[in-house]
Amino acid sequence: MNGERRISEPGKLDKTRMAEASSMTEIVSATQFDAQAATAAAIDVRGVQHFYGTGDARKQVLYDNNLVVRPGEIVIMTGQSGSGKTTLLTLIGTLRRVQEGKLFVLGQGLHQSSVSEINQLRRRLGFIFQAHNLFSSLTAMQNVRMALELQPQRRSRADENQRCRAMLEAVGLGDRIHYKPKGLSGGQKQRVAVARGLVHQPDILLADEPTAALDEESGRKVVTLFQQQARERGTAIVIVTHDNRILDVADRIVKMDFGTIARDTRVSEASKIGEMLSRCSIFDGVTIRTMTQVADRMKVEQHAAGSRIIRQGEPGDTFYLIRDGELEVRRDPQNQLVATIGPGDFFGEAALLTGEPRNAHVDAKTDAVVYTLDATSFQAAMSERASLDQEVRSTLFAN
Repeated sequence: MNGERRISEPGKLDKTRMAEASSMTEIVSATQFDAQAATAAAIDVRGVQHFYGTGDARKQVLYDNNLVVRPGEIVIMTGQSGSGKTTLLTLIGTLRRVQEGKLFVLGQGLHQSSVSEINQLRRRLGFIFQAHNLFSSLTAMQNVRMALELQPQRRSRADENQRCRAMLEAVGLGDRIHYKPKGLSGGQKQRVAVARGLVHQPDILLADEPTAALDEESGRKVVTLFQQQARERGTAIVIVTHDNRILDVADRIVKMDFGTIARDTRVSEASKIGEMLSRCSIFDGVTIRTMTQVADRMKVEQHAAGSRIIRQGEPGDTFYLIRDGELEVRRDPQNQLVATIGPGDFFGEAALLTGEPRNAHVDAKTDAVVYTLDATSFQAAMSERASLDQEVRSTLFAN
């Protein structure tokens, strides 16, 4: 580790740039929703499992899933077809009954709610279905207005029509308001479905492949509307998608594999980790792709002032990168202070590289936050670096 073997220069990042990055904050209008101030979860999934069929044909499709989505968050859910994304989405949206586990939506436990309670809750949700689900006998305006007609407090027909018209114009269908579905293209039908899902300003929006049938310009209009709803109204939005073009709007990306949530990545946190890793000399020669994978696998640990993070003499199984706080590197036999390290410094790599025990203690001088990486992921990154180094040497020798 840096504290173990390079005390004079413990893997520093550019401290000035790091300070500038940490001091940058998003300026939000006082009239907008403050997502950070929202502590109650809009969606809280706890140990949810689900099965299709009965008897010998019973098949489990969801396994012990846990997920929290807060007001104002945009969560994109990805994964291969059949991984359980849409099933989980329909459970959250009250379209299926919870079989095992607990599921809270807007504070209401779906696993213990009556049919009438669920029907009341549905009025606060917005749905965008991949198959559009438009009524063929109704115009675009009438299909969108259906979402308003289900609300307990109705406005005048003129007000409702004006809101529907504004929403259809927002998705680029101002000239198709009176068209029926048979006169619309697939992408236009999808945009009508988007307008219907948003027109009543839901507290939660659930969208299944909302941009799959849209061109880039139309898709961008749609996700911009999603962002507006999230930032200004605090709408919690969950999007199931395979569309890589819209990943930039996500606050978090959740990946499902074989019926379970395999990864839940906060995008801003992953970006920060990636930037810090890119400035760590130990990762020189590692590709951006691998660096991104490493960042995704790192976990966050908090340590109180005075606590010991690693102990001299113990085997090393973790790589550490300091996000916040100051740490002290000490060595026995007198517990001598060797160095003080802080944000951007890394430690723990020497024991991982050599296989020898830790040769120093590391204690939290102040409250600290560190990112950690398991030994397997660290060794994989180091193997890539070694392979690249060998390839360069072989190329130079051949020339």
